Amino acid sequence: RNQSLIKTDLQSLGQEARTAVVIDRRDLGLNLLLLKEVQMGGGETISHSLALVQRLEALLAQGNGSDVTLRVQTVETEQVKVVQAHSLVLSLQSPVFEELLVSRNGTTLVLLETTECADVFDKFIRYLYCGQISLRLEQATPLHKLATKYRVQGLQHGVSQYMTQNLAVHSPSGHVVGWYEYALQTGDEALRDSCLQYLSWNLSSILRTNEWTSVSNQLLMTLLKRSDLILQSEMELFAALEAWINQNEPDGLMAENALRAVRYAMMPPRELFRLQTQSPLLARYQESVRDLLYLSYQFHSASPLHMAKYFDVNCSLFTPRNYLSVAWGSPWVINNPTRDDRSISFQTQLGPSGHDANKRVTWNALFSPRWLPLSMRPMFSEQGSMQPSRVDGGRPRIIITPATSSADFAGVSFQKTVLVMARQQGQMVVRHVYNFHQSTEETGNFLVDADLVRKTSDYLTDSSLHLHIVVKPLYQTLIATKK
Repeated sequence: RNQSLIKTDLQSLGQEARTAVVIDRRDLGLNLLLLKEVQMGGGETISHSLALVQRLEALLAQGNGSDVTLRVQTVETEQVKVVQAHSLVLSLQSPVFEELLVSRNGTTLVLLETTECADVFDKFIRYLYCGQISLRLEQATPLHKLATKYRVQGLQHGVSQYMTQNLAVHSPSGHVVGWYEYALQTGDEALRDSCLQYLSWNLSSILRTNEWTSVSNQLLMTLLKRSDLILQSEMELFAALEAWINQNEPDGLMAENALRAVRYAMMPPRELFRLQTQSPLLARYQESVRDLLYLSYQFHSASPLHMAKYFDVNCSLFTPRNYLSVAWGSPWVINNPTRDDRSISFQTQLGPSGHDANKRVTWNALFSPRWLPLSMRPMFSEQGSMQPSRVDGGRPRIIITPATSSADFAGVSFQKTVLVMARQQGQMVVRHVYNFHQSTEETGNFLVDADLVRKTSDYLTDSSLHLHIVVKPLYQTLIATKK
């Protein structure tokens, strides 16, 4: 009788109801937006969809009217899990179950799963009946595997979204590296890119956790090649790489390739000398990186313009990453960011070359919460400096300009990077990164979704906007390199 009632209710819903899965990060789980009614005309809709879901849940729990037995066996152990289910529900939710049920012999389906998938199989089946699921970090991957295997696209998308939104959650052994490897294996490009971006933007904190030593050879090389890594200094990266090699003991070729991806020219000469005399790892592989160390010493001893006559100064060895140390920029906490314009001054080293070690550039940064578009305001004042124009309805902007000009700037291009920090899942993480040359107006999307007026904005921490400005001097090849 119950099964007949279920069939009648399902048929009556027809196309008048749709389901959507939403992520709720407050309880780190999935909540169901239960059978959201879509109006099919001007009349009123009577919805008993919640009662239907409750009946379905009771049907699964009690096993009334069951016409199929799912026998879940594990690959690694002799563990067996038995679930009494209903062909109608399984077929409606999963095309794979529909095919298996058509070709079955008898009333039992034997399903072979890994131990981790068998452990969450009850949750998976309950989702098919109720459209709702709660999960923990360690359950995300096996649930995604089951959703993929049985082609339950709503759950597959929901778990993937859950993983993307919970990268910042603290876990004892870490989970982002594991999720990246899983996304790489399954071809989930969106999840893979989200994990890689999170690791790159928060690398300085990742290096201090046990998760760092679990990084694979492939992921390590992918990270080392990136210029958008956010960390204190290149020396911090070398120390972490040394710990990774000592822990994982890769073959010689892998160790050499990793060590050659370090940007030694971004280390001051005193740090290079200390590495050569105190690092057992560098002593072991000195011949493999001797040419890079030699180039780095040359880079620090000669002027960049002179170097550019003989070497390609645009290669990765001479390209800074996003360093957080004071020589490269400044943090900036803006309280009540919608109130009025703010400004800050700070100094950076002219360039990473030791030749420029004693040369400083003073920068003026101006933040405006409501700035007119470029086409609607005057570009320059009588003094030649850019001036903002604040109006209601304008968008947030930052402009960064040198306080003075100097002949030393010849051959140097300054890229500015603004890191937007925010608290996610209880810890401060980098939420966005904006790169520009003079003003964030060049990016076109600076804080476009921030809604800074709302005190509960995801971009605000204790009603303040937390930024970190990084100035990256890039040397330009002004003279043709000799062959």
